[in-house]
Amino acid sequence: MIAWFGDPSHWQGSAGIPARLLEHGVICLWSMALAITIALPLGVWLGHVRRLGMTVTSVGNLGRAIPTFALLILLASWEPIGVSDLAAIIALAVFAIPPILTNSYVGIREVDARATDAARGMGMTGRQVLQQVELPLSVPVIAAGVRTATVQVVATATLAALVGGGGLGRFVVDGFGRQDPTLMFAGVLLIAITCIAVEGAAAALQRVITPRALRPPTPSLLPRHRPAPSVLWKTTAALDTPPPR
Repeated sequence: MIAWFGDPSHWQGSAGIPARLLEHGVICLWSMALAITIALPLGVWLGHVRRLGMTVTSVGNLGRAIPTFALLILLASWEPIGVSDLAAIIALAVFAIPPILTNSYVGIREVDARATDAARGMGMTGRQVLQQVELPLSVPVIAAGVRTATVQVVATATLAALVGGGGLGRFVVDGFGRQDPTLMFAGVLLIAITCIAVEGAAAALQRVITPRALRPPTPSLLPRHRPAPSVLWKTTAALDTPPPR
């Protein structure tokens, strides 16, 4: 593995690591863009009008039940799409829609009714309530859905190589076809590192876009300072002493 990664030829050309990583990123970006374009506005609007909750839940559960690999094969077998990255992009977009749709609906739907009632009492229109109250308060939930879908898409995009697409999955598929364990495990390692990096970047971005008042406290590695027992005893004794008359 060390020798494989140290070989300069594996970092150059159209079959090198940078090129495959770029192909992987393009597939994931197009898939997420398509999924967000469809699911996010729909989930936000349905959550705002407080309707079709069972339908959204059913669509989310049905989307999670659809096997991505089977859908990928069906799309690749369909002549208008064929064996290409397009089949992987559509299949991954379908795979990413359920968590984005569900979280966007739940995030808007679960906003405290007292906040929305107060906004309407101040004279805000429905659009202003959505933009200035519901969306800011639902950012953590919506961002969590997009973050989950992004990591899942990055991991599942390796299947694109099975229908002639590009990406990091090519190392795994080509290694399996050539019976080359080094190439295959190198691809697995690259995919794992990419998923971990995307998860870390998505978590950092989610914290940045979340309003400060809604951010969870940052855990501290340093122990909290506690006063010595003698200080606590003196403080308690002073509180118990009656004031002078």
